[in-house]
Amino acid sequence: MSIKGTPKNSCTVDSVDFRHVLFLVVLFLVMISMRLPSFAQTPECQPGPALEKSSEAQLEPRPDAKGEAGIEERWGIQLLPVRLTAAGNMVDFRYRIIDAEKAQPLLNRKENTTYLLDQASGARLSVPVSSLGALRATTKPIVGRNYFILFENARKVIKPGSKVTVGIGEFRAENVTVEK
Repeated sequence: MSIKGTPKNSCTVDSVDFRHVLFLVVLFLVMISMRLPSFAQTPECQPGPALEKSSEAQLEPRPDAKGEAGIEERWGIQLLPVRLTAAGNMVDFRYRIIDAEKAQPLLNRKENTTYLLDQASGARLSVPVSSLGALRATTKPIVGRNYFILFENARKVIKPGSKVTVGIGEFRAENVTVEK
């Protein structure tokens, strides 16, 4: 059915792909969450005692990954919880820089193949690329700052409790448990 005066092949609400809308919503939320801490940088907006802990500071290092001390020593990062986000359609991998020089290779997305491997099924998830680029942080490493990589989980292969391996170039984090 076409509306009077509207060509049959024009874009209608019915033809919008739900995956594209979901992707844009997730991208928008990630961009907003990355900008929120900068609002409190002006002198008149300094946090009071109740707001001293930022959301990044509340992420505690994961205790379950084997060989994590080796990761910190070799790569200069501390792994944070891996969680499902966007109604389970994305997997959020985060890490904190503890040595900027050692961590620099992880932020080079042009030279590194980045993936998340489900150890049970062998499914390999990639980082979605939008018109703005890949959904991962690729800036100059700053000690104490948290960085993220979002992996597409559209088929919902990864579930809470799944054991995964994250690969970024030569870097490997194995036996990582995905949280809710």
